[in-house]
Amino acid sequence: MNRRHFLASTGSAAITFGAAPSLALAQGGRDFAYDWEIGPVIRGRNYSVGMPPHPVVTRDGWYFDFPGPRRRDGHVHYITRPSGPLDRARGIRIRFRIDARRNTRFVPQEHPDLHATLSLYLQENGDDWSGRGRGEFSRWYSPTAALIELTPGAHEASIMFDENWISVMGSNRNRNPREFAAMLARVGTVGITFGSRQARGHGVFATAPARFELLDFAII
Repeated sequence: MNRRHFLASTGSAAITFGAAPSLALAQGGRDFAYDWEIGPVIRGRNYSVGMPPHPVVTRDGWYFDFPGPRRRDGHVHYITRPSGPLDRARGIRIRFRIDARRNTRFVPQEHPDLHATLSLYLQENGDDWSGRGRGEFSRWYSPTAALIELTPGAHEASIMFDENWISVMGSNRNRNPREFAAMLARVGTVGITFGSRQARGHGVFATAPARFELLDFAII
């Protein structure tokens, strides 16, 4: 059964986390937004050019404003927070809203001819960002069929861990189920990335003022 779905409503809900026994995530509160980091920051360099280090806290979650309207004005890549192992969880649910004028375009800074997308993201604790050796299976992104195209309005998706997640070097869960399972047992970071189907976390900007608001991010 396909448990993924997308909504066009504009309701909101408090940010929640599931009660997976092996999960070690903080629960809500005003410190919640500060647990999330805008990045990635690798060897002192923040790849989200023109962005603050953290999103802005709201009553229902957090938000950030997309950089733009040109590539040189900046681009947002990753927004992540610490996690614990997810080997006893089933998946992740996300709900968010994008406020922007109807003609606003969201542009992948590396592949501007493609649709801008949001992907869920998992990273193994201790990953060195090299993509070599064991690092080939240390970072995973939403299945291709589960990418969410960035458009104004409200969106919701539930992406399960038995779906075909994509590894950083282009393999997938179906070909490497043991490696994916091992990564779930060693997860240290979860979050979302912005990019395109060709480069999941390589950054997006907006051609007009636009705001992204996270309303729900739940381990299920």
